[in-house]
Order: sequence, then structure tokens, then C-alpha cells
Amino acid sequence: LSAEVKQHKSKAIVYLFLTGRTGGKSSGSFVSTFTSHQFQSDGEYLEITEISKNQSGIYECSASNDVSKPDVRKVQVTVNYPPVISNTSNTGVPVGQKGILQCEASAVPLAEFEWYKEDRRLFNGLNGVRIESKGKQSKLTFFNVSEEDYGNYTCVAMNKLGNTNASIILYSPGAVRDTSNTVASPLRGSFCLLLTIILQKLLMF
Repeated sequence: LSAEVKQHKSKAIVYLFLTGRTGGKSSGSFVSTFTSHQFQSDGEYLEITEISKNQSGIYECSASNDVSKPDVRKVQVTVNYPPVISNTSNTGVPVGQKGILQCEASAVPLAEFEWYKEDRRLFNGLNGVRIESKGKQSKLTFFNVSEEDYGNYTCVAMNKLGNTNASIILYSPGAVRDTSNTVASPLRGSFCLLLTIILQKLLMF
């Protein structure tokens, strides 16, 4: 008994090859147990259409006939998929303190990461930042946050199947964030309040 896995875009075929037939009836079966369902197929191959990443795992192939005990093999099926970013959040850090922006992406093969501020790509060791990428996670570290560091950053995750990105804001803890996820300084908020009071006073005359 031998086994082979072939993948064509969204379809995976697990082939079970039966050899050494010496008479009698031969049959093959596949069983793979997941958290929510079980696959089973009687025959020489198992075909899974529209395969998803949740269907990665070990598939067990069993072949038997009337003259010998069953022969069992296990096949590892790995489903490749493009990056999906999760666990990102805006971060408030005072001037002069250490700040860290984090980006996490699941992907097979593992994603590679790039960081940008506005349209400018950032590189490890330049402009007082460090970029560390390991496994599913990438970190952008500021050792001494300055006013110029505040703003919008983009984390890009990519592999051979595609890419995706997420926006993360580094802001001053004293800043006021509005519903559009942008940051306004306390000075701007105070100015708007002062202008509102002046207009109310004028309307009284």
C-alpha cells in the first residue's frame, strides 16, 4: 500500500494505491476525523473539493483483501492559504517611552512581513526602530518615541498565494480619537470647544 497527495487550487486528491493483489477482493478506505465531521471514502482515492485550511491534518488509509490483514498508512495533508491578519490594535505611548506595534498573521507557508509609515517602507535598525518577525508575529519597536513617530503605520503580510495589510496607529495618550479611528490632539479639541463657546455668546446678542 502506498499513498500520494495532489493539490489543484481548491481541490485536493488523496490517492491510495493498492498493490500485490493475489486474488480475492481488495478494497481501500480513508478516514480522517476533525472536530466537527468525518471523511470516509471506499475506493482507491479520496477527493476533497473546495478544501479549506481547517481540513489540514492526518488522513488514515486502510487497504485489505481476503488473504491478508489490513495495511494502514497515514498521510499528512497540508492546505496552503494566503495570509489573514488578526490581533492588531492602536497603541498610545508617551514621548520618550518605548513603544511596540504588533501584527499577527496566519498563513501557509508562513507570511513575510513589511512595515510602512504612510507610503514609506521602514527597515530594521534605521530611524530608531527595530523590526522583529518570527513565526506568525511581527513587532515594530520604538526605543524612544518622539512626536514625529506618531501617525498611521501599515503592516503588510505576504506569501506566494497573496498578501494583505492592516493599519495601526501610534498616538499620544493625551490625544482624542474620533469614530473614524483618526487621532486629534488635545489642542485641536480645546480650540473647537472655545470656538463653540464664542459662537454661543455671539448668538445671545
